[in-house]
Amino acid sequence: MTREGPVGVLVMAHGVAAGVEDIPRYYAHIRGDRPRNPAVEQELVDRYRAIGGHSPLIEITAAVARGLEEELARRHGPARYRVAFGFRHAAPSIEDALLELQTRGAVRYIGLVQAPHYSAMSVGAYERAASAGPLPGHTIGAWHVEPRLMHLLADRVREASASLPVPLEDTAVAFTAHSLPERILSTGDPYPGQLAETAAAVARILGLTTYDVGWQSAGRTPEPWMGPDVLELLRSWAAAGRRAGLIAPVGFVSDHLEVLYDLDVEARALAESLGLAFARTRSLNADPEFIRVLADVIDRDERDREPGGGEGRA
Repeated sequence: MTREGPVGVLVMAHGVAAGVEDIPRYYAHIRGDRPRNPAVEQELVDRYRAIGGHSPLIEITAAVARGLEEELARRHGPARYRVAFGFRHAAPSIEDALLELQTRGAVRYIGLVQAPHYSAMSVGAYERAASAGPLPGHTIGAWHVEPRLMHLLADRVREASASLPVPLEDTAVAFTAHSLPERILSTGDPYPGQLAETAAAVARILGLTTYDVGWQSAGRTPEPWMGPDVLELLRSWAAAGRRAGLIAPVGFVSDHLEVLYDLDVEARALAESLGLAFARTRSLNADPEFIRVLADVIDRDERDREPGGGEGRA
């Protein structure tokens, strides 16, 4: 690929409320033109309070962007890449991040969503938002079986298992991601299959022959969402006489409400009430090894788009 000028790397994430006082703005932004539900908004307030009133996603994403720029500079020199971060529902916005990259001399962008699995409803929405900005470029789709990531996730499972009273081979294990409405199944969306591929790859490294694939954090809407839900899995494990359960939320890379509340508060409380020892894998956040995963993803995408290098990754 012609070295035409600095390449912008746009790190994208969902965004969070800055604090409890910011929840009305945040919830309204998510809802857009749809009516707001006061009960759901209050539930969001209560969940933020349960995790201390603050979600660290913005700080984590900023640290990821800094670390990724440093890692890419180490690999390719300081002139090749510029990295910025933007959110769908918080500041800085995706558009603001693209403007920053443009100001810093980037002539095109590579979008990298902080979610390894592709769905038209999730990563596709970031892709569309970035494509409306001031720079030409593209957004990387799935990176759910990146080799270094698979080994890092396996290490996280081993680490979490060490806190449980039974060995890993006797522990009920589930690999989870954010649920989406069931209607995506009728469109051939790759999201469920990609989660299954991640789970199989990590289980293979660990030598696990039995495990579950599940979903969590379903939206509060009337339509059905994909299951089994993580809470259903905990109940089924307890009913089967399992002594310990381990959740590996491989669809999430950072600590935020869906991990800090949905797993650390809600799922843990249910497990305790069922007499089930509980653990979840530590989030990747801005771990240097995870930064190297993201740099691998960028490097692979650039190689795939070289003339004769393939058609890029979907």
